[in-house]
Amino acid sequence: MTRFSDMLVADSSQGARAISLVTGATFDSWIANQSPRARAAIGAAKFTAKPGEMVIVSGDKAEDWNVVLGVADVDALTPWCLASAAERLPEGSYRLSNDVSPGQAALGWLLAQHQFTRYKKPETVTGARVLLTPQIAAIPEIVAQAEATAIVRDLVNTPAADMGPEALEAEAASMAKLFGASINVTKGDALAQNYQLIHAVGRAAHATHAARLIELEWGNPKHPRIAIIGKGVSFDTGGLNLKTGNYMRLMKKDMGGAAHALALARLIMTARLKVRLHLLVPTAENAIGGNAFRPGDVLIARNGMSVEIDNTDAEGRLVLADAMTKASEDGATLMIDFATLTGAARVALGPDLPAMFANDDALAADLLAAGTAQHDPIWRMPLWAGYNDMLKSDIADVVNSAESGFAGPITAALFLQKFVPADTPWAHFDTFAWRPSAKPGRPKGGEALGLCAAYAALKSRYGA
Repeated sequence: MTRFSDMLVADSSQGARAISLVTGATFDSWIANQSPRARAAIGAAKFTAKPGEMVIVSGDKAEDWNVVLGVADVDALTPWCLASAAERLPEGSYRLSNDVSPGQAALGWLLAQHQFTRYKKPETVTGARVLLTPQIAAIPEIVAQAEATAIVRDLVNTPAADMGPEALEAEAASMAKLFGASINVTKGDALAQNYQLIHAVGRAAHATHAARLIELEWGNPKHPRIAIIGKGVSFDTGGLNLKTGNYMRLMKKDMGGAAHALALARLIMTARLKVRLHLLVPTAENAIGGNAFRPGDVLIARNGMSVEIDNTDAEGRLVLADAMTKASEDGATLMIDFATLTGAARVALGPDLPAMFANDDALAADLLAAGTAQHDPIWRMPLWAGYNDMLKSDIADVVNSAESGFAGPITAALFLQKFVPADTPWAHFDTFAWRPSAKPGRPKGGEALGLCAAYAALKSRYGA
């Protein structure tokens, strides 16, 4: 993993190049106070202090130069306002002038230097750009968030051949060892007998990628028990309701919910929140074969509910349902799940905004407020009870997918709600886990959406 701890360090007041932050509103008064040499260089670069614009200003000596960077608001730096500079500057040490501390902007500085290089060498190899900060106490938190975000990106970017259920298990086991957590994995006959929905989704996959339920537990049993659950469908063909090629192309990312859950668990354990953590990752490959589950089949969920399969491409809610039942059996007092669940959520909200559903207004308010504070936006959508009629079956307790195309994210969330006790606060993130085009600090590919918001809300509730 990228050594983020080497890129954000305490300001020792020793040599570092200054980054002057300028806004469009303050540009005229700022440049009037610069030297003739600096004004000439800035004018030649046609720099006007638009957010993300950068210019290098030379000093009296050849090796003497500093940086001027345009931002929207010097007093309210966002996580990404320094990212473009971190991508373009040469290696070396930098500090913000203006008596400004980087705050959240340090996160983008770190992530702008992270690259996914498992299969391809970077086109340009440069040393670290180190940011000095006077906020020494904030460094571990920023580094932890960068590491968690990088984990999501790397796991999602990895192709399914190398990121099957067995690889997700290895990731969880490594994390359990690092933090002294216990891990339990259910697969094979035990999975078939006790978690029929998870088993059915994964039973057509090759034995190498056998389905399983991964559980990790950490923390003081006397503390509140919270369950973090992530959909881990390592590749989704759609099953016998086969996807077309254009929709199948990115289905390596269908374990994005599991990546978010693993990263959130890491943040919780790193911060030592006062919780008893129960991480659950139901993971399977939704493959095609003679033993694949079929439209029209009736499966029995772990909680005894009969589920008629309307569409084998609505498999993520099936694996989540069994895991959520297990979490409730074990006494979860709060549940949060992440899933790349519906394309309809992307149609409604686009790639940047994960849809969030919650059965508890206080939990929803905490998450929304944390998302705003962390610049990690989420959007609450309704658990509209009137749409439960769309999930009725003629021969079973429920169908897994509504026949019509209406309200897809809502009916998916309503299906999940049937596996959550009414008195257990629960939030469901329908996240894309992917960035279709690059922005500074955020390359095209796997992306963490809603992760920092969920962590901040939990930290606020449970302390460190």
